[in-house]
Amino acid sequence: QEIENHTKMTEFILVGLSKHPPSQSVLFWALMFLYRVTLAGNSMSVFLVGANSQLHTPMHSFHGNLSLRDILFSTSAVPLVVVNSLQNFPTISCRSCFAQLAIRAFLARAECFLLAIMAYGRFVAISSPLGYNLVMSSRACILMALVAWTTAFLLTVMPILLFPISFCGHNAIDHFSCEVQATFKLLCPHTVSLEVAVMVCAVISRPVPLIFILTSYLGILRAVLRIHPITMRLKAFSACGSPLVVVAIYFGTLAYIYVTPQNKKSQDRDKIVSLFYAAVTPVLNPLIYTLRNEDVKAALRGVACR
Repeated sequence: QEIENHTKMTEFILVGLSKHPPSQSVLFWALMFLYRVTLAGNSMSVFLVGANSQLHTPMHSFHGNLSLRDILFSTSAVPLVVVNSLQNFPTISCRSCFAQLAIRAFLARAECFLLAIMAYGRFVAISSPLGYNLVMSSRACILMALVAWTTAFLLTVMPILLFPISFCGHNAIDHFSCEVQATFKLLCPHTVSLEVAVMVCAVISRPVPLIFILTSYLGILRAVLRIHPITMRLKAFSACGSPLVVVAIYFGTLAYIYVTPQNKKSQDRDKIVSLFYAAVTPVLNPLIYTLRNEDVKAALRGVACR
């Protein structure tokens, strides 16, 4: 559907797998399964952290924040893709597309800041265990969580409020949903200021937290290497290994989507990686953070017995 320049656009066409009908049913059932597992695992994590007083600790509270974020992020993307996977060339209104873009950007940035805070908490716990309760007090954790969510919100809405958004040309988005790169290809040429503002906010919300995380883990590595009993050293490495896996998966996926050069083949791969980011990563977080934790296992057994 060709649209003249500066004509008001009312809806977008989501191409997705419309050119590959046999894959649509497979995608439908796979996403249905992953979404249900995401809701079950992360809802359980949020419930256990909120209901069990033994889990009212700094790290568990941030695990609860992360699980809540995973529920919201998966819900903002997966159900729409599930519904659209059964249609050929489904459409989405411009307002719904903008809302999905903003919500996903907000939640993605919130996770970056939450992961950075959690890395700092582990650094304090290993390098200065005696001062941990003072630095990571309940009041400080609540304040840091509020700062993370508020900063993510401001970095999301500021470019939208400061610069107008207008689209030119066709209205077909070559993706399953309103993904940033696929949607921004439809922007008019005079929206350079908006793209620059979005890029600045992306740098603040992604590379900066990543650098902070890597610096924290380098400090953790130095502190762990000073621990002389080998058993204690291995225990410390094991405690930090799982969070590093989450960081590697999360930022590795983002780097692949937004840093690798774009061509026709990479666009098709980006669709799969974007689905992995939206549907698979939220499933992994409760498995890595929650079910490997002995305190959480004990709380879960207590709930099951009652």
